Amino acid sequence: MEACSRAAVMGSSLQQPVWVKGSAFPLKGEVKLNGVRLWFVKPCKASQLDGSLVSGRPPSSVSVPIPEMGGAGNNFVDYGLGEADPEVRGIIDKEKERQFRSLELIASENFTSRAVMEAVGSCLTNKYSEGLPGKRYYGGNEYIDELEILCQERALAAFNLDGKQWGVNVQPLSGSPANFEVYTAVLNPHDRIMGLDLPHGGHLSHGFMTPKRRVSGTSIYFESMPYRLDESSGLVDYDMLEKTATLFRPKLIIAGASAYPRDFDYPRMRKIADAVGAFLMMDMAHISGLVAASVVANPFEYCDIVTTTTHKSLRGPRGGMIFFKKDPVLGVDLESAINNAVFPGLQGGPHNHTIGGLAVCLKHAKSPDFKAYQNKVVSNCRALASRLTELGYKLVSGGTDNHLVLVDLRPLGTDGARVEKILDMASITLNKNSVAGDKSALVPGGIRIGSPAMTTRGFSEKEFVTVADLINEGVQITLEAKNLVSGSKLQDFMKFVTSPEFPLIDKVLDLQRRVEALTIQYPLPGL
Repeated sequence: MEACSRAAVMGSSLQQPVWVKGSAFPLKGEVKLNGVRLWFVKPCKASQLDGSLVSGRPPSSVSVPIPEMGGAGNNFVDYGLGEADPEVRGIIDKEKERQFRSLELIASENFTSRAVMEAVGSCLTNKYSEGLPGKRYYGGNEYIDELEILCQERALAAFNLDGKQWGVNVQPLSGSPANFEVYTAVLNPHDRIMGLDLPHGGHLSHGFMTPKRRVSGTSIYFESMPYRLDESSGLVDYDMLEKTATLFRPKLIIAGASAYPRDFDYPRMRKIADAVGAFLMMDMAHISGLVAASVVANPFEYCDIVTTTTHKSLRGPRGGMIFFKKDPVLGVDLESAINNAVFPGLQGGPHNHTIGGLAVCLKHAKSPDFKAYQNKVVSNCRALASRLTELGYKLVSGGTDNHLVLVDLRPLGTDGARVEKILDMASITLNKNSVAGDKSALVPGGIRIGSPAMTTRGFSEKEFVTVADLINEGVQITLEAKNLVSGSKLQDFMKFVTSPEFPLIDKVLDLQRRVEALTIQYPLPGL
């Protein structure tokens, strides 16, 4: 493929390319436009994959102006990425190709939009703006203030919240920082918290620890007591949560999970929190898009604080948000406490480019298309769960109410680590995951499968039935490989399946061929 790049000069502004491949260009001449020196290079054509399959746009032939910046003795040419760093450009291209060809089933991943990517890749990344709108520690923030206020307004609107009752901070860098900022705001060191245990579907940032090690920073600075699932039903054991909370007396109870396929009982958790005098917080990182579209229960009706990431089901950039009640709760002014915990407590300048992308995605979250998409995420996941059940798989809780299913592989005599590896070799991307009763997070008994990403690319219930069948083929190859390998350790299995002599490689490659024949029929948004 010929090296190619795009740039357009409008006045004195420069727009850089999105998709570039190849080596550095030979320079072909120099002109000046509005005082900016431009080097022109030869025209080039984008490949069919670059233009048509990935972005849906036709290939084009363009001339490329490249500006030379700086004064005398301090000049540099403002090359595009392909020219400035072909090595990084090449890695990005390979990752783009992998995303395009893979069956992306990681429940915490999604494909964001071109509009979000444009905002994230804009000049907003250049600006420092410590503080809140109207209260910055730097000058030149009039438009950054306008942007952040717009993002706050859209965040409240996306979740149908009254700005007189709820506030929001849109500066958190992601979900785990957002959670720790809440803890910093409402807790003192060594105060007590309760969150869903990690092997039972919870999240590291909710206080995970083992008998030998305080794994999460949350469990280092605060005293953590987990609540768990009823292993017979796969549902949160609210009765045991109530008994434990009565004894432990936590100051904060956390709802939310990273691998729980059911809704939370917010009224019950509110009752428990009130009985022990605790704050109730919901971490809706996984399901925020579903909440915005009203296809799952609404945590805002019962919780004091709600946190979220913005890049999962919400389909935004990689950021976070903290929503808080404006009226004092348990004597705490949450607005002041949380804002001060974000800055100057734990962060410096916000990532304005991320806030720009978040504002774009929150506008889309109010559209009818977004609600239809979220309904499809749930219906697709239920179709996947139904087919897996027909194939004989054990699902934690027996099904799903949201965007993911958790499959317990232990009855089959295998584990998530081995299945993840074989599926990865076949271009099926999902993740190994702990299930209740597991002893090792590195060799857990389950796999977690999510529907948001492939729903974004256009999959329907029909395709997700096919997805279940493809996963099943991979599991069968895993079982066969496990029986053939000589050692019993995971490293023995990994060495065996990646060796040139792996006897089942033809089966894996045949599965990969059929997977990619399916995925390349669907466009990759944003790229």
